[in-house]
Amino acid sequence: MFNKSNFKEWFDRYKYSELAATSAVLISSQFSRIFSEVTTAYSITFSEYFAFYCVMIYRSYKIKAALNKDSNKNVSLNEILILIRNLFLEFGYPAVLDFLFIRPFCMYWMPIKTGNYLIGIVLGKIAADSIFYFLSIVNYELIKRKS
Repeated sequence: MFNKSNFKEWFDRYKYSELAATSAVLISSQFSRIFSEVTTAYSITFSEYFAFYCVMIYRSYKIKAALNKDSNKNVSLNEILILIRNLFLEFGYPAVLDFLFIRPFCMYWMPIKTGNYLIGIVLGKIAADSIFYFLSIVNYELIKRKS
């Protein structure tokens, strides 16, 4: 299940979404100057999710459209619904756990534990991403095997 080609596939699948999410984290972390730590932790989490899933949905649709273009057909509503279903299956429970508990916890506590806000945010993101991607990749591989 885990070989070099898998890591390349996973990296290629998630890299642009992760880049957008990381940018959103760094930008929204600046709200700490205005809001409390807990409010900032949830605003960082929300902005990261918004950026990540916008890019993920857009890229998945573009890949599907390119595959259909080769066979000279448009993306059907049914194909869009299957795409959304597969993304939900891939990210469903990892996203709920991550959004409600893991990521806000990491974004709140890591800056406190490190004593440095920026380093804490980066380490909190890495810690939360490790759990999120592990669960999501397991789901992604299960979906691929069933397809």
